[in-house]
Amino acid sequence: MKKLIALVTALNFAAAVLAADKVPLNVRDFGAKGDGVTKDTVALQKALDTCAENVGGTVLVPEGVYLTGSLILHANTTLQLATRANLLGSPDIADYPVVNVRWEGEFRDGHRALISANDAANVTITGGAIFGPPLPLGKLRSPRGPVLIELTGCTNAVLENFTTQYQQLWSIHLLFCKDRTARNLTIRTVNANGDGLDVDSCDGVTIERCDINTGDDAIALKSGRGLAAQQLARPTQNVVIRDCRLQSSIYAALGLGTEMSGGIRNVKIQNCVISGRQNAIFIKSRDGRGGFMENISGENITVLKSPTFIGIDLEKKGIQATDPVPGDVEKWARVQNISFKNVRVQEVAELVAGKNIPAARPLDGFTLTDISGTCARAISLANMTNVKLSGIHVTGFAGPLITTENVKGIGLDDSAAK
Repeated sequence: MKKLIALVTALNFAAAVLAADKVPLNVRDFGAKGDGVTKDTVALQKALDTCAENVGGTVLVPEGVYLTGSLILHANTTLQLATRANLLGSPDIADYPVVNVRWEGEFRDGHRALISANDAANVTITGGAIFGPPLPLGKLRSPRGPVLIELTGCTNAVLENFTTQYQQLWSIHLLFCKDRTARNLTIRTVNANGDGLDVDSCDGVTIERCDINTGDDAIALKSGRGLAAQQLARPTQNVVIRDCRLQSSIYAALGLGTEMSGGIRNVKIQNCVISGRQNAIFIKSRDGRGGFMENISGENITVLKSPTFIGIDLEKKGIQATDPVPGDVEKWARVQNISFKNVRVQEVAELVAGKNIPAARPLDGFTLTDISGTCARAISLANMTNVKLSGIHVTGFAGPLITTENVKGIGLDDSAAK
């Protein structure tokens, strides 16, 4: 099996090298108008298909506004948008075929994304701007409306140097992907369900130098909900988020869960500026999820005006699964090793809101080190073990620095400020 995997990897690499040496295919040569009025779906897809027939390469979209329905990218393909090239989603729902998607943690019917790729290696989207279709397409739920970009089962995917704008639905959804990079993206959404970037059961994801301001979670880490997702055992893991500016006008800058039955682990947040309407960072679950979240760390973070820096609710967040994980203890998420250091907060209402944790499954391992700035209330914790608090130098808060209930650890009193 190892030899087979190595062979497939080598073949994919060889194909990518050959693709990089080819002359780009210009979509205008396939009949695309780019006038913002004519539907260019057929011409754009023909260019992408021809690229695949040539064993990969680059499809160039020059300056213009290209009105299009759903497009499919193939392996070893770079979709390169010129600086002033815009893809504009068609307003006609018939332009987005219904396929099987994972939506809110379970598989169901949904309209295919504006740009999608399935089981494709070495896929790149770069440059220009991508605008979602107008309402009511973003409001559709049964079946789900089209997201902007949806990559499923892809390896070595790169999304870079482009801008997106959408409303009331996810912008970018990555499912079952491995070794994927998002860099220098500007993502804007408005209204509920307008997530910026959803990482769903993926392994090896780097998100860097992105500016994401959304109507829902700016970045959401997920892995399905319910017993089926837990048994599938496809965690989101090995994620690095660095040098980003993340903001949500409704929910969280970074949301972990609530769909996390497959697990979330090994997540690092570094050198970011974040703010959220409800939480800057929200760790969330409920009964029937099972699963785990572990080894979540952050450092060198600035938190701007937000209700909380860290919110933790493992008891009652999210839609119940159609097949909840059973068991008095097993139905709760196992959460351990959460740590943050070198954090500066500005006008945060509550530094840490961490009381909604089931007594049947306490959070094991929560560390805060060198936290400074201003907040109206400080730290409230319940049902935790192995807590370590030190260097908590916040000011402006009313009441005690730390309140606890069934919490074990060190620095659980004013000594945390030393």
